Order: sequence, then structure tokens, then C-alpha cells
Amino acid sequence: MLKGFRDFILRGNAIELAVGVVIGAAFTGLVDALVKGFIDPLISAIFGKPNLDAFGNFTINNAVFSIGLILTAILNVIFVGFALYFFIVVPMNKLNERVGGEKIDSESPEVTLLREIRDALRTQEGGVENDAKDA
Repeated sequence: MLKGFRDFILRGNAIELAVGVVIGAAFTGLVDALVKGFIDPLISAIFGKPNLDAFGNFTINNAVFSIGLILTAILNVIFVGFALYFFIVVPMNKLNERVGGEKIDSESPEVTLLREIRDALRTQEGGVENDAKDA
């Protein structure tokens, strides 16, 4: 039983997952600072309020519905994604290009695999067509 646990812990996927969780937790402070220092003031400058929570509120049978609360959450996700991409991913890709490392890959391994299969099939189809023309 202990050997199985040791094998699980020492497996690359478990270590990579643990490192990803720790780094994700470390980035929480950075994301919070981006939201409080950039995104919230941006929303306040555009809409005149720090958030849209009070926008579109209505009550039916003493139940309060808040469209603004949903809009605030949607805008926060969009703005945080924007900030992370342009302030972290793009600069890290530029830095990796200068150092000679790999780019941060934003597409899933499945998409990459499907692209490789598509390209291989195109190459194979081209070879079959060329063989038929030569015959």
C-alpha cells in the first residue's frame, strides 16, 4: 500500500499538479492586486461606480434579483483574463523567445494532437495523389 502511494506521489503528473496549485495560489495575490488596482478603478471610471451590483435590481414577491451582480462577475472574469493574458502570458512569451525557451501554450494538448493528425493526413493525401498522377 505504501509503495503504491509512493509511486503515485513521485509520478510526474502529481508533482506537476502540486506545483501548479502552489503557483496558482501565489498568483492569487497578483490577480487580486490587478483587480483592485486596475480593473475596479477602470469600471468606476467608465460607469461611475466601483461595480454594477446595484444595476438592474428588481423584486418579485420579496425575492431580490440582481442583474448587476451577474454583470459585475462577467466583467471581472473578462477583465482578469485580459489582464492575465496581456500582463503575464504575452511578456512571458517574449521573455522565453529571447532566452530561447518555449512559448506558453494556450491551446489544449487535444487540439495540438488534432492539428498534427490533420497535417499528417494532408501530407498522406498529397502523397497518394502524387503517386496516382505518376502512374
